[in-house]
Amino acid sequence: MTTHVVITCEHGGNRIPSRYRECFTGFEPLLRSHRGYDNGALRTAREMSAALGAPLIASTVSRLLIDLNRPLGHPKAFSEVTHGLPKPLREEIIAGCYLPFRAQAETAIAQAMAGGARVVHVSCHTFTPELAGKVRNADLGLLYDPARAREAALCRRWQESLRERASGLKIRMNYPYLGTADGFTVYLRRRFPADAYLGLELEINQRHVMEGGTHWRALRQAVIESFRTAAAL
Repeated sequence: MTTHVVITCEHGGNRIPSRYRECFTGFEPLLRSHRGYDNGALRTAREMSAALGAPLIASTVSRLLIDLNRPLGHPKAFSEVTHGLPKPLREEIIAGCYLPFRAQAETAIAQAMAGGARVVHVSCHTFTPELAGKVRNADLGLLYDPARAREAALCRRWQESLRERASGLKIRMNYPYLGTADGFTVYLRRRFPADAYLGLELEINQRHVMEGGTHWRALRQAVIESFRTAAAL
């Protein structure tokens, strides 16, 4: 069975479509913060896509409008800025921003499977170095479902390959979030069988993004090349 990689980036930017900008008056600092988007995630996703020849489904709309990585029933799918909007407006946001992104990714995965491929889906994210006064103790996180053996094995190989390329990094499994938390990969695991769909989430500490320069570039390259090795591409 051939392997087909699909890259997604749910929190790639902090853009607010013009129709909803008035709702965010006074919230500009929040949009620029880690709450507004995953700084560095889109660049990583684009480079992975280009290096691996993998399709990229990415959004630059801020998760403060609607969080594409959460189910619609989640209490934080809409942020404190948008959860109080009238229901017709929230339904418009769902129809215009949320559903098209999810449908595009799901269709890309389903089409690859229909062609006989096993799909490895990498959802690219970054995380703030400190949250609620607590320092996050990792450089990178690899998220997966421990009950799905192929996902677990691939993440172990990815971790080993990353350590060979960047021995000073602390790479943790299912950190700073659990791979079984209610994100997009969890939804897709319910849609597709474990032998045909592997859903992984990559999490990079934003302190590396903020450091920038050759260090940040080298880290992105290490992430991509270690994944290529781990997935035997």
